Amino acid sequence: MIQIKNLSKHYGKLAAVDNLNIDVAPGEIFGFLGPNGAGKTTTIRCMMGILKATSGQVLLDGHDVVGDALKAKAISGFIPDRPFIYEKLSGGEFLNFVGKLHRVEAAQLSKRVAELLDHLELTPWKDELVESYSHGMKQRLVVCGALIHEPKILVVDEPMVGMDPKGARTLKDLFCTLARTGTTVFLSTHSISVAEEICHRIGIIRKGRLISCGTMKEIHSQTDDNNGNLESAFLELTREQDLAVPAAQAL
Repeated sequence: MIQIKNLSKHYGKLAAVDNLNIDVAPGEIFGFLGPNGAGKTTTIRCMMGILKATSGQVLLDGHDVVGDALKAKAISGFIPDRPFIYEKLSGGEFLNFVGKLHRVEAAQLSKRVAELLDHLELTPWKDELVESYSHGMKQRLVVCGALIHEPKILVVDEPMVGMDPKGARTLKDLFCTLARTGTTVFLSTHSISVAEEICHRIGIIRKGRLISCGTMKEIHSQTDDNNGNLESAFLELTREQDLAVPAAQAL
């Protein structure tokens, strides 16, 4: 459903993303982990056509995000790390606006708006201006907007930052429900516990390169870790990458 092929993004001599290859199956929740500055957000922006890759290709359900951008975007939803919302609109108005951009038919749109507001517990505030929403409420509204057209693919960049435990639980349950009904979820997060709890497979990126990818069992097989948790495996794998720098360069 998602194919990332030899993807690279360079800024001068800096390779923010370096020859990345990832395949994500339909109905899979794929966790994308890495230290700060590892290249996660750059990868996602290339996936969504926001940034132009230096080389390589991204296919969303077979549609190239550059050569077939409209079809690729029509079947995908995106939740960015720093979402923009028109705050002078009410929550309901914002969702109707997004739905019309996606050309959702009027009757279906009305139904979909009501369903999503209810599911994300925003119905009591649907007629309130977005500027009055808390951070967590805005995050949930952005999720509603990303799902308004029932996308086959949902790409998410740090969705739970600033959310209270209840809001985070609601989102985790939603992602699991979406996956069970066939939606592919690509989830970039700093929260190792979230990835460990809901992801089917996990990719770890370090300095633009994929250093590990697979199920929890497969990732642990690459380490000497005996604790059995993702955090310790993540720390060991990323530490090994740092230690791989030649001693002469480290001096």
